[in-house]
Amino acid sequence: MPNIKSAKKRVAVTEKKNTQNKMIKSAVKTAIRKFNAAVEAGDFATAEKLLPETASVIDSAAAKGILHKNNAANKKSALAKRLNAAKAAQPAVSAPAKAVAEAPAAAEEAPAEKPKKSRKKKDEAAE
Repeated sequence: MPNIKSAKKRVAVTEKKNTQNKMIKSAVKTAIRKFNAAVEAGDFATAEKLLPETASVIDSAAAKGILHKNNAANKKSALAKRLNAAKAAQPAVSAPAKAVAEAPAAAEEAPAEKPKKSRKKKDEAAE
């Protein structure tokens, strides 16, 4: 236990901030847990409604310095990716076999339509 007055104050302030940070981290985890539960249940309407709310909680924690901005971005990206993957998998289960057979053919055409990136365009834009 510190003897100096300023050290005692720092201990009290640190404990208070630690409690606040735990509450915010807990709120982030709870929001993510609710979102994941909605996705697992197949309730995509609720999950789509929870996604911006969860992202807001994550952004708030990042703004306060509790999460690093890249960590927050990774969490939000993972949530969106999970929702999109679940939504894409859902129709495939109930779709007829013909639609499933046509999906790979469409996937093979997509890379051919993608424009090639070249350094030439970047150089022209810089000038």
